[in-house]
Amino acid sequence: MLNSLWKEAELSSESATPCWEIFHESSKTGHYDGALTNNQVVEEMSNLYDVFPYKQFPSIKLPDTFAPVRRTFLEAVQNRVTPMQISAEKLSLEQLKTILYCGYGVTRDNADNEYIKRPFRTVPSGGALYPLELYFYVHDTVEGLEPGVYHYAPTENAVQLIKPGIHDEQIAEALVSFQTHLAYDTSLLIFITAVFNRSVFKYKEKGYRFALLEAGHVAQNINLAATALDLGVINIGGFHDRLVDRFMEIDGLNHATIYMNGICKRN
Repeated sequence: MLNSLWKEAELSSESATPCWEIFHESSKTGHYDGALTNNQVVEEMSNLYDVFPYKQFPSIKLPDTFAPVRRTFLEAVQNRVTPMQISAEKLSLEQLKTILYCGYGVTRDNADNEYIKRPFRTVPSGGALYPLELYFYVHDTVEGLEPGVYHYAPTENAVQLIKPGIHDEQIAEALVSFQTHLAYDTSLLIFITAVFNRSVFKYKEKGYRFALLEAGHVAQNINLAATALDLGVINIGGFHDRLVDRFMEIDGLNHATIYMNGICKRN
């Protein structure tokens, strides 16, 4: 009898539908899905930040100029590789600005648009809702910036130091075991986070899918920008989500880290 119950439990477990399959099916668009009106979307957008203000922290202005690139677009695409050896090199503020701007910077203010009130960015975004936020961590690796975690404010062309200090060990603990060295050996660690409600209020479950797609657009722009600057990039999915979110002091549910990029010396 006990043996029979165990086999039944085993079969039940093996035949259970995987979570990814349930999510993918649930996030499909149907012909009869209800949709918000443009006015409803505009009203809800007005209740949501397009970028977190962090007004309690002073803004550090980024340069108005970009760092000179060393490769054409095609060369950047062809030469994008994950470095085999990871080591840090000092970055200029112009290099930092160029990488952040290419990743998620503002290209047009969009002030005259009747419905889409948010400034357009360097990447496509479902409904121009821009659910992502960019943060980064540096030790003594960017000229003019003290060690700590910063938030990127693209609408101000500025960054804000929100968590000062050296946090190498805490970040290393949040990375998978074979990548802990990235906390120490990179020039810049970028955290791409998603504020899911900015997208899901309009697109429901598919809004979550859109946020993940958008993170891919941002990461690829970061890869190409860094490659054009003759820097290396390692793309990091191997992190313990709860530990990273705890370090970032975000709740991990409504606002969560979904991707990381490490900028380093190209070799």
